[in-house]
Amino acid sequence: MNAIDIIKNKPVLIGGIALAILASVGILLWGISRSNTIANSQPVTKPISKPQRSQQIAALGRLEPMDEISKLSAPLALDGDRLKELRVKEGSIVKAGEIIAVLDAVDRLQAVLIEEEQQVNVARAKLAQIQAGAKSGELTAQKATISRTQIQLAGEKNTQQQAIARIQAQWQGEKNTQQQSIARIQAQWQGDRSAQLAAIGKFRVELTNAKSELNRYQQLATNGAISQSLLDTKKLAVASFNQQLQEAQAILLRIDNTSRKQLTEAQAILARINNTNERQLQEAKSILDRIQTTGTGQIIEAQTNLSRIAEIRPVDIQAARSEVQKAIAAQNRTKTELDRAYIRAPATGQILKINTRIGEKVTDRGIVDFARTQQMRAIAEVYQTDINKIKIGQTATITSQAFTGKLTGTVESIGLQVNRQNVFSDRPGENLDRRVIEVKIKLDPNDSKRVSGLTNLQVQTLIKLIEN
Repeated sequence: MNAIDIIKNKPVLIGGIALAILASVGILLWGISRSNTIANSQPVTKPISKPQRSQQIAALGRLEPMDEISKLSAPLALDGDRLKELRVKEGSIVKAGEIIAVLDAVDRLQAVLIEEEQQVNVARAKLAQIQAGAKSGELTAQKATISRTQIQLAGEKNTQQQAIARIQAQWQGEKNTQQQSIARIQAQWQGDRSAQLAAIGKFRVELTNAKSELNRYQQLATNGAISQSLLDTKKLAVASFNQQLQEAQAILLRIDNTSRKQLTEAQAILARINNTNERQLQEAKSILDRIQTTGTGQIIEAQTNLSRIAEIRPVDIQAARSEVQKAIAAQNRTKTELDRAYIRAPATGQILKINTRIGEKVTDRGIVDFARTQQMRAIAEVYQTDINKIKIGQTATITSQAFTGKLTGTVESIGLQVNRQNVFSDRPGENLDRRVIEVKIKLDPNDSKRVSGLTNLQVQTLIKLIEN
C-alpha cells in the first residue's frame, strides 16, 4: 500500500482504533463490576479465636509424708542416755506400739525398781511395827541418832565458819596490799609531776630572760653597736630555751598519762579483788546457811521420829501409811520410766533414717526419723510473684527422674511466710537467692503409694491455673 492509499483509507483506520479502545474499556468496567458483585455476595468471615491454653506455674519442690517427719527420741527424763538395742532398720514398716529401740537406762531402772520394791516392803514393815508398838531399843537408837546429827552439825558449822574467817583475812590482806600500791603510785605521780612542773617553771623564766636580752640586742644591732653573729647567738639561745620548755611540757604530759594508766590498772585490780572475795564470801555464807538449814531439818526430823516412836498415835500410823503410799508412788514412777526406756512407734509407719546407733548417746537428732508414708504430698516452692495465682483446689502434676510417668495431686494449703529457696536445679546462672512460698500438694492415693519410699526427693511441679 502506498501513501496515497493510506491517506484515502485514514477515516476507516481511525474508526477501527476507536472501536478497539471502547471494547477494552467496556471489558475493564465489566471486570470491576463483577469483582464488586462477588465481594458483596460473599459473607464476611470473622477471625477465629484460638482456644485459651492451660496456664501453669512451674516450681521445684520435694516429697514428704502428709504428717511430716517425726524424730523419735528419748523422753526428757532420759535425755542423753545411750542406745542399748535397735530393733529396726532403715525402711522397716512398724506398727503402732511396736518397740523400735531400747535405752541403756533399762538395766539401771530395773535395779532401781527392785530397790523401790524393797523400800515398799520396808515401809509396810515399819507401818506394822508402829501399829505393834515401840521398843526400848528403838528409843535409844533414835536418841543416839539425834545426838550424832547435832554433833555433825556443830562440826560442819565450825569448819565453814573457819573457811569464812580465812576468806575475810585473805581479802583484807590483798586489799591492803593493793591500796598501798595505789598510794605509792599516787605519791610517785605527785613527786614526778612536781619536779617536772619546777623544771617547766625554770625553763619559762630562762626563756623570758632570753627573749628580753634578745630584744635589747636587737636594738643594739639596729644601732650598729653589736655584730650580727652576737645577735644570732641570742636568737639561738631563745630557740634553745623554747625547745627545752616544750620537751619539759611533753615529759609532764607523758608522766600524767603513764601514772594515770598505772593508777587505773591498780584500781581495777583492787575492784577485781573485792569482787572475787565478795563472791567467795557470799558462797561460803550460803554454804553455812545450807548446812544450818539441812542440819536443823535433820535434827527436827529425828526428834519427830523419836516422838513418833515413843507414842503410838493415829497420826503416826497415818504418816507411816503415807510413807507406804510414797514408796508405792516412787515404784510406779520408776515403772513408768522403765516403760519409757522402750521406744515405741507412735503409729503405723515407716523408719526413714537411723540417727543413733547402738552405744551412742541420744542427741537432738533423735534415734530415728519416722513418718506415716501411707499418704505423701509435695511441697512446691512457688516464686513470690506467682503466689497470687495459686488457689486451693487447683490440680498439679509432679515429675522426677526417680520415677516414671507423672504424679497428680491437689493444692491443699498455701504458706504464709516468704523464705529463701531450698530446692535448686543446679543449672548454670541459677538465682540462688529467690524468695518463695511453700505450697502443699496432696497426692492422689494411688500415686502416693508409688513414692512412699522417696521422702525428700526433689521433684518438678506444674500447677494448673485455668483451663478452657
